[in-house]
Amino acid sequence: MFWKYHDPTSKCTRQYMSAIFYHDEEQKRLAEETLKQQQSQRARPITTSIIPIDKFYEAEDYHQKYILQRHPQLINALDIDPGEELIKSHVAARINGYLGGYGTLGGFDKEWKTWGITDKMAEYIRGEVTGSFRGSC
Repeated sequence: MFWKYHDPTSKCTRQYMSAIFYHDEEQKRLAEETLKQQQSQRARPITTSIIPIDKFYEAEDYHQKYILQRHPQLINALDIDPGEELIKSHVAARINGYLGGYGTLGGFDKEWKTWGITDKMAEYIRGEVTGSFRGSC
């Protein structure tokens, strides 16, 4: 999934760079192995960094589920507060991904009914997905 859902060849600032953080040598080995596999399938060089995990800092609230936050009516309908509740919400993460162009309408239609959202919300999201923006750095 990591390699499939972003462009690992883009040159972004450190804040938006493509990176794999590893905890141990096994994770590092696997990351390097998949990077080599992916590079063999691409013409442009992969810029993804493979880095040992140190400290992890959550982004500021305004960065969390950024694409979903551009649809405040959905956040209000979900009754999710900014901060930890938004960060930990599985439903918010799934909707954010679909709004960002990651996933298909077929995939969305298979899972949205398990999220507890209304038909009206699903129809709105479906409309947004058909013309969604795929962000880059």
